Amino acid sequence: MGYNIAIDGPAGAGKSTIAKQVAQKKGYIYVDTGAMYRGLAVHFLKNHIRPEDTEGIIRACEDASVSIGYENGLQQIYLNGENITGMLREEAVGDMASKSSPVPEVREKLLMLQRTLAREKDVVMDGRDIGTNILPEADVKVYLTASVETRAKRRYDELTAKGTDCDMEQITADIEERDHRDMTRETAPLRQAEDAVFIDSSNMTIEEVTEAILKLCR
Repeated sequence: MGYNIAIDGPAGAGKSTIAKQVAQKKGYIYVDTGAMYRGLAVHFLKNHIRPEDTEGIIRACEDASVSIGYENGLQQIYLNGENITGMLREEAVGDMASKSSPVPEVREKLLMLQRTLAREKDVVMDGRDIGTNILPEADVKVYLTASVETRAKRRYDELTAKGTDCDMEQITADIEERDHRDMTRETAPLRQAEDAVFIDSSNMTIEEVTEAILKLCR
């Protein structure tokens, strides 16, 4: 049985960045569940499926295979054998992933792979419902968050650094909408597990958050 670290939290809280740091320092495998959902979202978009077309999403799951690999030590996401890692951070992909992830068939598609990895390997896994649903018996559970303003600023800085034109108010509105959608969805809503440690990273550095989580581990 692997040693499992589960990190949950809302969009833009820094889960992926922190999870990668923790995994690297512990020598564990980092499993980015959000990237896996984004991988399926790329498949839906490639097939011109609209977010509200639930039946189309369910059908498309049947011929989609999302897998994890590593190249030069970096995690890569493959869709039907094609490396699509470079597409995962596109806004349309993130929006599709958020709207399609509550579909039970989408979650079931990825659940087996995630649990198998956690059972066989020492992993750090981040997402929306890792500690509450996917790995309820995880050895360490963390609920990582930050203020909406902080998360919007991080996203704004990330996009502008890439030369992407963006609007701070629109980014803030998008994050607030995604928070509401993630927290109120019927299937596996975003919430803090009862035994998770709450960490607000609004005024913390990446190193400080990483160290706080490492102190919780064996």
